[in-house]
Amino acid sequence: MFRQDRVSGSSVRIKICGITNAADAHRALDCGADALGFNFAKGSKRCLDLQFAGTWMAELPREAAKVAVLVNPTWAEAVQFSNCGFIDSLQLHGAESPEFCHRLANEGVSFTKALPVSEDNSLDHVPDFSTKSVLLDSCSTHGFGGGGMIFSWKLGREFVEKHPDLQVSLAGGLTPENVVQAINEVRPFAVDVTTGVESFPGQKDPQRLQAFITAVRSC
Repeated sequence: MFRQDRVSGSSVRIKICGITNAADAHRALDCGADALGFNFAKGSKRCLDLQFAGTWMAELPREAAKVAVLVNPTWAEAVQFSNCGFIDSLQLHGAESPEFCHRLANEGVSFTKALPVSEDNSLDHVPDFSTKSVLLDSCSTHGFGGGGMIFSWKLGREFVEKHPDLQVSLAGGLTPENVVQAINEVRPFAVDVTTGVESFPGQKDPQRLQAFITAVRSC
């Protein structure tokens, strides 16, 4: 999900998700984000149209990774996004099967598998999704993230300790006010935020965006 050549001022990488316009994308990069997430899941308040959004996404600086957030894509859709020229990685946020993910890995497609955390044992038996990059997020009635809900960080820390070979991104209810505590408790590879830095769904708040990134860089 993150470019290997991206030099970060903190050991924790930062992805700003739910970007819906060029101004917010550039602002996030200017503040120091390592990756940008773009939601293409139908039904999301932040859903983008690939053809329309591609006109400005293709002009974004290459140094930050651009991630397409998909929910239960077909094989053709996954290939379309991975080959469009301005998407660096996919984030699979649905019920994609290990077999589907294994096929993507065999085709050399970069992707992250999102894992919903709902209860004490929800991470006990995680299948092999053929990727070292996973994202822990709160369960949502919408089936994907962006709901601003926090799950038990204790479960996140246990998962990180149990899977030292994985690059674990932490999402779910993160804000400028709680992200330092979340990092200290979970020790993730990266943090991922949507709602916590918004004025309203799809519109980032400049002050909260800067405050979030500054807080992470202080860790």
